[in-house]
Amino acid sequence: MKLLLKNIVEQSNKLPQIRKSEVNPGDFLFVKTKNSTYKIKVGKNGFYFVSGGWFEKNNLSEVKTTIIGSTWGDSIIKTDIVAACGLFLEFGNKLKISRIKKIFILPSCSIN
Repeated sequence: MKLLLKNIVEQSNKLPQIRKSEVNPGDFLFVKTKNSTYKIKVGKNGFYFVSGGWFEKNNLSEVKTTIIGSTWGDSIIKTDIVAACGLFLEFGNKLKISRIKKIFILPSCSIN
């Protein structure tokens, strides 16, 4: 089991991904999955504002939620990332979206 977990951790570090530590309030992420596209605005204190995909299909516009992390589809979850290609993003409401195909980040900009 330890060898399997070690292989998963090593593999996860090679995936195109956006880490929670790399985003700032006001940044936008666009996550394209096998079935949908999500727009995620980074909020403060670990919150995100999400629209598109499942939320849109359920008549929910921008939903304030947390992001638990990304998973391989089972109980192993990488909690330090917002999203990683090839994995499944899991929101605070336990919604797990389809496999991530592409991630695009649009950083906020401040004009002083």
